Amino acid sequence: MNSVAPSNLADRISAIIGKASAWLTLFMVLVTCVVVVMRYVFDAGLVWLQESVVWMHAVVFMMGAAYTLQQDDHVRVDVFYRTMSATRRAWVDLIGVILFLLPLCVFLGWKSVDFVTASWSVREASRESGGLPYPLIPLLKSVLLLMPITVALQGLSLALRSVRTLRQD
Repeated sequence: MNSVAPSNLADRISAIIGKASAWLTLFMVLVTCVVVVMRYVFDAGLVWLQESVVWMHAVVFMMGAAYTLQQDDHVRVDVFYRTMSATRRAWVDLIGVILFLLPLCVFLGWKSVDFVTASWSVREASRESGGLPYPLIPLLKSVLLLMPITVALQGLSLALRSVRTLRQD
């Protein structure tokens, strides 16, 4: 049986989700064009379609976060990091994951649980007439729980790679 290293599995999951987010971005642009044409050419609109653009935008950012971390495209003050040796970079990454990234993910997940479960329990739908129906709002709010999970998994992958780098030296 061929086993997959945990860091490779996390990387694969992040890549799949990141590529899906990229396609969602294209879909979001197309829906935005439809909304604009409907409004300014046909003087019509669909509230649920307009709301869906806002939610797609949120999903793209939240679900793309782990992929961004995996690709090392996240925001970082790179003044010192880029000139460091691989060993020092590994230490910075490992300490950053342990002290900052994982606690933040735990906090975000913990604070989101009540918010998301409340949305499911009241069968939340859009407040706007003609807006997104149930269960779309709770499903979309569930991304608030998925984001810290995927980022934490990718952070663990980064930590494992850092430990491997440190062991090589």
